[in-house]
Amino acid sequence: MNRPDLDEVLWQAWKDMELPEGYRAEIIEVSAAGRLSHARVVNRLRDALERFLGEGECAAYQAMNVIFRRKGWIPDLFIAPEDPEPCADEGGLGVDAAAVRLVAEVVSPGKRNQDRDRVRKRREYARAGIPVYVIIDDHDGRGAVTLFTGPRPDQADWEDIHRVPYGTEVVIPEGPAKGFTITEAITGPARAEK
Repeated sequence: MNRPDLDEVLWQAWKDMELPEGYRAEIIEVSAAGRLSHARVVNRLRDALERFLGEGECAAYQAMNVIFRRKGWIPDLFIAPEDPEPCADEGGLGVDAAAVRLVAEVVSPGKRNQDRDRVRKRREYARAGIPVYVIIDDHDGRGAVTLFTGPRPDQADWEDIHRVPYGTEVVIPEGPAKGFTITEAITGPARAEK
């Protein structure tokens, strides 16, 4: 019996999906858009990266699909070529993951959201070979930034993982954002102990 494989079924469903305004679909799950505090951090990061990248060959993007092997994600922010058209996936649904130089997620409250960014997306971005993954996480102790570099696609993991508490500067070590510093001006101050 010929049955379509699960990835193909999910891919077709995702392409045809119409969600209510304010929701987004990623093949791994459907989630509500982030809270105000989440959006504030993402916007600070995007604005700072746009200034840093200037008129270079790459730009910072939000609300756009990243596609890898019939899976699609909507990162909070990513860096890809200034003109994303030549980097589009075969169906024109988003940017092919091979063109993405950095991806960042700001973790939302709730175990499912935290697991998605800390575990599932961490593995998927490594599988896709995206060179740099940044997690800004209010829910990790008093707040932490974790920088992942050196993806190992065959192991769905990373060579180097550098985690620092809020208030400690994090410098992007490679790619178009090399030298960009994530500071408290982006993350906000460390959170009080709960």
